Amino acid sequence: MGMEIKVPAVGESITEVQIGEWYIPEGEWVAADTEIVGLETDKATFDVPAPAGGKVTRILKKAGETAVIGDVIGYFEEAEAPAGQPAESKPKSPAPAPAASENGGRPSSSGETKVMPSAARELSQRGLDPAQVPGSGPGGRILKEDVMAISAKDPTVSGYAQRSEEVVPLSPIRRRIAERLVSAQHQAALLTTFNEIDMSYVMALRNQYKDSFLKKYNCKLGFMSFFVKAVLDGLNQVPQISAIMRGNELVYRNYYDIGVAIGGGKGLVVPVLRNVERMSFAEIELKIAEFAKRAGENKIGLEELEGGCFTITNGGVYGSLLSTPIVNPPQSGVLGMHGIVERPIALNGQVVIRPMMYVALTYDHRVVDGREAVTFLRRIKEVIEDPARMLMEI
Repeated sequence: MGMEIKVPAVGESITEVQIGEWYIPEGEWVAADTEIVGLETDKATFDVPAPAGGKVTRILKKAGETAVIGDVIGYFEEAEAPAGQPAESKPKSPAPAPAASENGGRPSSSGETKVMPSAARELSQRGLDPAQVPGSGPGGRILKEDVMAISAKDPTVSGYAQRSEEVVPLSPIRRRIAERLVSAQHQAALLTTFNEIDMSYVMALRNQYKDSFLKKYNCKLGFMSFFVKAVLDGLNQVPQISAIMRGNELVYRNYYDIGVAIGGGKGLVVPVLRNVERMSFAEIELKIAEFAKRAGENKIGLEELEGGCFTITNGGVYGSLLSTPIVNPPQSGVLGMHGIVERPIALNGQVVIRPMMYVALTYDHRVVDGREAVTFLRRIKEVIEDPARMLMEI
């Protein structure tokens, strides 16, 4: 049977995983260390690499099925590279799904057409046979874009063949997110306070130094580093915001680990910036950029998601104007940033147009009083509208 492909241990608290995608189908040769299957947990995703050059000979657990640590999910057989095949690792790509066709989604009669999962759904919905669609993907694989292109050229196939539904099981990460959000609503006394910030000064400061910052650090200067620093300043002044409730006790921290919400390939993740009080603007921006890159590749480690004194989330990157973020338990506060919109405000007796951002602080009222919450959010506003306050400590 060859070597067993087992679910590896990924953390003390992780006992079950969900099979994500088999990147390599049965019988296709791969080089050593090529990622062959993705596994998902309730906190993160990770990949299992090929132990040597060879082939996946049998898949026991299919995408969407669950397995526990140590389970055998497939078999692998070491083999020499085929003639003309480079014996080096290649980028992962999802294993082809069964080709959809008019006969209810079964493979076409040739059985040779390789179809990506998203393309298979489009083929099924549009009542197309894979033989009608030339594939532009690696090895002639049919992509969703290929199906859409054929539909655009031929109006007779652009309409959907039938009304249909697709049932997709929740991924472990999505289930975990749902559980934690519901838990936060049920176990904490959540309240949200709002304010607005004139972004003119930070925008001018960013425009003044963005080119030199990029040249020196090879990283763009964004707004998040300003808000991380402003939050740090606010937490120093109002330490209750970063306290947590533990039984009948309040725990105050003398360090500041701040989580930054980032959209990943499998959903929203909140990696944590450790000891922000020791980090410079450049270190914050570089770490956030690294997190964003690895989140898109589902490479955030479990240990990087744990802990945290406070969370910052930016719905503005998706176009949100205003929202009420939910606290990430057991934390006691979360700051929601939103879109920057030019609008009229009253300033020194005059009506002027300024780039404004609404900000929202949701907090656990069991730990934080309203006065403390408002004071904290006003401090964020003061620091962003006049960044020199952080340096002068006034």
